[in-house]
Amino acid sequence: MRRAREAAGRLAAQVTGQVLGPYQSAVVRIGFAATWLFFLLREFPHRAELYGPDGPWSWALAERLIDSNHAFTVLMWSDSGLWFEIVYAVSVLASLGLLLGWRTRATSVLFMIGVLSLQNRSVFMGDGGDNVIHLMAIYLVLTRCAQVWSLDARRARTCGSATAGAAGPVLWGVLGAVFAFGAATGRFGYGWLAAFAVVWVGCGLWWMVDRYEPEGEGRAVLDVLANLLHNAGMLVIMAEVCLIYATAGWYKIQGSRWQDGTALYYPLGLDYFTPWPALSALVAGSGTLVMLLSYGTVVVQVAFPFTLFNRRIKNVLLAVMMLEHAGIAVLLGLPFFSLAMIAADAVFLPTGFLVWLGVRVAARRRRAVEPAADPAEPVPVAVPGPR
Repeated sequence: MRRAREAAGRLAAQVTGQVLGPYQSAVVRIGFAATWLFFLLREFPHRAELYGPDGPWSWALAERLIDSNHAFTVLMWSDSGLWFEIVYAVSVLASLGLLLGWRTRATSVLFMIGVLSLQNRSVFMGDGGDNVIHLMAIYLVLTRCAQVWSLDARRARTCGSATAGAAGPVLWGVLGAVFAFGAATGRFGYGWLAAFAVVWVGCGLWWMVDRYEPEGEGRAVLDVLANLLHNAGMLVIMAEVCLIYATAGWYKIQGSRWQDGTALYYPLGLDYFTPWPALSALVAGSGTLVMLLSYGTVVVQVAFPFTLFNRRIKNVLLAVMMLEHAGIAVLLGLPFFSLAMIAADAVFLPTGFLVWLGVRVAARRRRAVEPAADPAEPVPVAVPGPR
């Protein structure tokens, strides 16, 4: 019993005292923000048909659906084209801010609002990756995903605090005004009203404590609560990825086409899944290759959740799954679905690899910005001293 209590005490101290997986959460943040940003930019010419007033999913249909399922979207606040353009532009800017890790507490909330607003406005626009982005946008709000590889982390190193500068209070005030308008006009459901109120008050309290009592007990309590939320959020993200692969794999097992190893052959013959017809025909022309890819997909997806306790096997299957999604992006023409899944898989990347990758990128960036040596200047020669 004593050993059990000691182990539980160490676990509680670890969970509450530090941010677990800071590099993994940063990669997940960057991956999903980049995926959604690239999607919004690629579909910018078609935004009104996808999510706006010119779409086949009309305002009346969206209003009826949201009245029944109570989904959240600020696009239903107004049917004007100007409001749609504002929401779309804010979604793009929030994705860019989250990608860079700028004022991450606020931009993660704006990112979630943008994702939910656009996707819930037109629920039939997507390829499967939108469901993953939908869920991860909510989970990222809980995490402290800007501890590394972010502008917030750089501000904390140079200024002593991630909340330094006037942008934070201005952003907090503007968002507070929008939230007050939505609350006063009854545009939030009770659940979302309570959630946004907690987030807005919590961000303001964090700024005040970080500014006026950075070493006090209040800051320590907020750090403990933030660490708990972060670690719980990371656990939920990992469980979600395992659930996605487990359900996908077990449903495939029940399909006759997956059982006989021919499932991959059929999408390779569809026009909208063949961006490279010659490549698709080459793969589809080999029955052995189709069978191996079909069976391999099922085996990897079913086995992955059971390999998490063996680091080496997990890392091998993780690399295989990422390569599989890269192949789906090229072969079947589903780049954003693949990017979303690769970003979700990144939560399981080993810390040592991510640290090594960060060091290599930082070294290459320093070499790129350093001025080249002037050949006319004499090169200093080291003179050996006495031994």
